[in-house]
Amino acid sequence: MIVRVLRSTWVRVLLSAAILWWLAARIDMAEAARAIVSIRLPHLVAVLALVGLDRVIMIHRWVLLLRASGVPITTRKAADIFLVSSFVGSFLPAGVGADMARAYSLRSHTRLQTSAEANAGGEALASVVVDRLLGTLSLGLMGVVGLLAWTSDAASDWRVVAIIAILVFVSVGAFWADHAVKAVLADRAHASRIGRALLRVTDAVSRYRGRGTTLAAVFFWSVAIQVIRIVEAYLLGLGLGLAVPFSYYLLFMPLGLLMLLLPISVSGFGLPQGVFVWLLRPVGVPDHTAFALSTLIVLTGLAGNIPGLLLWLRQDREIL
Repeated sequence: MIVRVLRSTWVRVLLSAAILWWLAARIDMAEAARAIVSIRLPHLVAVLALVGLDRVIMIHRWVLLLRASGVPITTRKAADIFLVSSFVGSFLPAGVGADMARAYSLRSHTRLQTSAEANAGGEALASVVVDRLLGTLSLGLMGVVGLLAWTSDAASDWRVVAIIAILVFVSVGAFWADHAVKAVLADRAHASRIGRALLRVTDAVSRYRGRGTTLAAVFFWSVAIQVIRIVEAYLLGLGLGLAVPFSYYLLFMPLGLLMLLLPISVSGFGLPQGVFVWLLRPVGVPDHTAFALSTLIVLTGLAGNIPGLLLWLRQDREIL
């Protein structure tokens, strides 16, 4: 029931609108708008260049997973699917919308390329799941790095050790989820549509246990992407005239990026912006400037979807 509500477009639109209305009642939006349009051009151009690099690395990361699983697809087609899905995902639940569109489009493509539809579909979805899993793990790792960089005594804090242990346990455990699913599901549930789909995906994910080299490479590039996104935010902050140290960006950006992944906003507007405003208060950033920074982070991210829009306009509407 909760998942169905969160997937509702109207619920997400109303929630985002309510949060933006609440912020507008407490923030000088005119000042925020002036800050956005007055950002220094060299910093904005540098960020847009990094957004382009971000997309190239994300495509490369996904192609590595596809190659390892033997999915019959060219690099160009994979790039097209990724970019178009990223654009389409702008209108779907934030964070998971692009992933759902990507998995659906890849599954449709692989079914046309092979007669083993069930296996191809499972491998296609597994590549997206593993891609998101390693991306989230790298985000958590950067959060720990930020905590260590900002707080001198964090290294001896048992909570930091606990966070690292949880991240490792959940991430590694996901590749053995097939055993857990088979143990938990009743025999009759295995034959149900949902049961078969769940088993197919977890089986496909489990096959990555023997692809350690690929997983290591994908994780490396996932960390690189998170670093790039933190640098993007730092440059936008400099462009707005903020004197916030880079070490604090290492601390607050992973949490802010995590908010952008939650499927409860529209294109990243609403709750993520409120969280950014709240996170920047401790270092003395005025609310209107923090709102301007968060808005620029969202807008520059959406700018990275423009190639997907152009590709979508040139092809059949396979995803929508």
